Amino acid sequence: MASVQWRSRGRNYEAELQRCHHEAVPVEFGDYHPLKPIMVTDTKTRRGTRKGSTSSSSSSSSSAPADPLSSMLDGTDPLSMFAAASSGETSAMSHSSSTGDLGRKKRIKEEEVLGADFEPWSTKRGEILARFTTTEKLSINLFMGSDKAPNPGSSAVSEKVRTRLEELDDLEEGSQRQLLNLSQQDYANRIEELNQSLKEAWSTDQKVKALKIVIQCSKLLSDTSVIQFYPSKFVLITDILDTFGRLVYERIWTMCSDPRPLPDSFTAEDVNDTAKETCLNWFFKIASIRELLPRLYVETAILKCNNFLSKLGVQETLPRLTAMIRGIGDPLVASYARAYLCRVGMEVAPHLKESLNANFFDLLTTFRQISGDSVQKQLHIQRVEVPVYLTLYSPAINWILQCIAYRAPEQLLTEMMERCKMMANNALLLNSIMRAFRPEFVATRATDFISMIKDCDESGFPKHLLYRSLGRSLACADPPESERLTILNDAWKVITKVRNPQDYMNCAEIWVEFTCRHFTKREVNTVLADIIKHMTPDRAFEDAYPQLQSVIRKILTYFHDFSALFSMERFLPFLDMFQKDSVRVEVCKFIMEVFIKHQLELTRDPVILNAMLHICKTMHDSVNSLTLEDEKRSLALLIIGFVRMVSFGRDFEQQLSFCVEARATFCNLEPVLVQLIHTVNQLAMETRRVMRGNHSRKTAAFVRACAAYCFISIPSLSSIFSRLNLYLLSGQVALANQCLSQADAFLKAAVSILPEVPRSISVEGKLRSSENFLLDFINNFLATLLVVPDHPEHGVLYLVRGLLNMVQDYTWEENSDAKVRVYISALPLLAAMCQETYLYSIPKVDSNETLYGGDPKFLSEINKLCETLIGQILDHLKVLTRDESVRRQSALAFSLFGVLLAHGDLRNNKLSQLSINLWNLSHKHGYCEARVSVRTLEYIKHQAQQPDMAHLSDTIQRLVLQSRT
Repeated sequence: MASVQWRSRGRNYEAELQRCHHEAVPVEFGDYHPLKPIMVTDTKTRRGTRKGSTSSSSSSSSSAPADPLSSMLDGTDPLSMFAAASSGETSAMSHSSSTGDLGRKKRIKEEEVLGADFEPWSTKRGEILARFTTTEKLSINLFMGSDKAPNPGSSAVSEKVRTRLEELDDLEEGSQRQLLNLSQQDYANRIEELNQSLKEAWSTDQKVKALKIVIQCSKLLSDTSVIQFYPSKFVLITDILDTFGRLVYERIWTMCSDPRPLPDSFTAEDVNDTAKETCLNWFFKIASIRELLPRLYVETAILKCNNFLSKLGVQETLPRLTAMIRGIGDPLVASYARAYLCRVGMEVAPHLKESLNANFFDLLTTFRQISGDSVQKQLHIQRVEVPVYLTLYSPAINWILQCIAYRAPEQLLTEMMERCKMMANNALLLNSIMRAFRPEFVATRATDFISMIKDCDESGFPKHLLYRSLGRSLACADPPESERLTILNDAWKVITKVRNPQDYMNCAEIWVEFTCRHFTKREVNTVLADIIKHMTPDRAFEDAYPQLQSVIRKILTYFHDFSALFSMERFLPFLDMFQKDSVRVEVCKFIMEVFIKHQLELTRDPVILNAMLHICKTMHDSVNSLTLEDEKRSLALLIIGFVRMVSFGRDFEQQLSFCVEARATFCNLEPVLVQLIHTVNQLAMETRRVMRGNHSRKTAAFVRACAAYCFISIPSLSSIFSRLNLYLLSGQVALANQCLSQADAFLKAAVSILPEVPRSISVEGKLRSSENFLLDFINNFLATLLVVPDHPEHGVLYLVRGLLNMVQDYTWEENSDAKVRVYISALPLLAAMCQETYLYSIPKVDSNETLYGGDPKFLSEINKLCETLIGQILDHLKVLTRDESVRRQSALAFSLFGVLLAHGDLRNNKLSQLSINLWNLSHKHGYCEARVSVRTLEYIKHQAQQPDMAHLSDTIQRLVLQSRT
């Protein structure tokens, strides 16, 4: 390929644009339209329809073409099929399925009785284990049963029965091992080991051994030697009882499912005799347990199995078990036994509330024992105060009352309150009543509850706990408006007298929400002042960070006017109590999230700006070398959200001053600096819009100051592509504002740092080649250079030459065509620079078309540069001759052919011959896509019909399509 003389084709952009417009064709809108919806109708006589017919009716006419989507349905649409199927199923329903319907109705009824609004026991389990702990040493009796499995070869029934009876006789005299001096964790581990032993014994068909384990565990519930730990012990051991009850029930269920499965809503008549006999056997085994407590607990665990025996089995058993509990002497043990019975009862028969009510009335009787000598003696021995002892009852009483109060009428609450008034030491019960009943019921009687709380004995149960329970209800439901201030005053008089900081904070945290819901910032400020007063001495706030965070969350839930919020005298001092770095940052992040979500209007309020700058600075200053990238990104996004919400309107200088301050404040978070640079560029463009492109001396100085801000800020960024893109963007903004020297400086800076671009960069934690990113940037840069005028003190096209020199010297990847692709991309730019009128320009900025005015020397320089580039490209194509390189050679040759076709003057014979050679080279090995080649030839034929492009007719005759052999 000989050297060529480049000559750019003259372009008339206006005429070309007109030719590209599609010819307007009038459209007649008939009945049919491809986007018209298909109306699907339900067809009930589906079976007689022959193949090819359709059940869907369309509003299109009969002559309309077939819908391609409907044709795939083979005459039936899926909606009609489903309708027909459901219709068929309904008509074919048998008697057995109607029984299933009854079962479903029953299950729905039970779900209505015990719905999702009932708080299950599982949610309370973790709270009880965390709350009731001890440092004292515990003991446990472990069952040491025989590991010998029963002999499967014994066929004599009498022998098996005799063996079982002997085992039952030895049920409570089995060998035991007592473990002493266990810590709380060791105790929990041992209980878990027993649970696993139970499962293993069951899986190896050692049913009696499993029963022994459950009995021994149940006996542990009679031990109150470490009384503070009793609620947690109850939770751990009832887990084992639950496991046992589930295993027995599943075992009998499996026996009932042979040969056909038992329906979910079965009756005793559906159960076979073998299963009934097995079930009775279990109840007889349990009845043989001599001690009351294990017999009670184990029978309660398998209470559900009564359904296998008779329809009224559970209903008859619950009153008997309730009466059995009256024989337990220790009031604490009896209370938890009632709680377990209520728990299982609510799972098995939630509609049987009579037994639950009986349990509650028995509980009231139990309360009289608390002041008895035996209990007082026990408390004295264990050195437990009465208020602490009373709190041990809370989980049991709360659960019993929750079961009773669930969907109960409001009248029941009135009855409970009257019974409570007649009792002495009623504070504990009153507390549970307020927690159990619906908040709406409690809120309407808030004044009555406060009167009852005032009458309670302070020594028995702390009043602040009662106010805490009342506050929890009032946070969910509103009391009468006329009573709200009185309620708050009465409650806070008691709360503020609480001396223990932790107790005070637990109570104040609840009442903050009531204050925020119904009062103004004045009352909230008073509450915050009181909290600061209580929590500051001895740095008590350090032990109450969760509660203090909860206070902030509740305030921000109800107050979204940040001007009012930050004008509160005590809000920022309250934030100062968060001294721990991690907690302080979490609080600041939460405030920022709420601000970004709810601050809908841009702001310039100095109160908001100062407070938010302080909060953002706190987040920024928490960043160090150990901070994770995700955390940095999260903090940066929050600060960026704040920066975007700041607007000083037409006071652009004040906005720029804010950005200067923010740059100094947030210098360690690169995304924030990038946002600030974008903000300042946007500020410059807003100034241009306001001045309509005609800058005054003042605004011209201002936009130059904006450019200076960006020029100073960009070098501090570590990301090379952030710098490149911002240099280019800032240069474009400076050019739009007629700041030519500043634009020149930005573009020169971008060119100067190109050698710093690494060959690979990290993208989302993965190393990737930077080549594609760099090519995208260079193409964008080349497009900008069309409108950038040459500097009077530098040579022609000095920025273009500088860019190409950098590209020439850059160390590209091995076997890369990137450099040549840049050269190919530069040719359209140079061709555009030869036109009399440029494709685009910037108002008030004279581009090279005006500066040079089509000067022949200027055009000659461009042509020489184009010839140099083409020579470099052709040299590279000559190198790509190996088998593995011919595909790349084909792609590059076709790209250059496209550039010559679009921008070169093919009336020049050498240029025309070069284009033909490139076409042939690109098709030589058959790697050029045939479809693209065909469309290219069609385009050339179309262009040849234009008056000024007739010379293409000769060229197209010489372009031959070749395919790979």
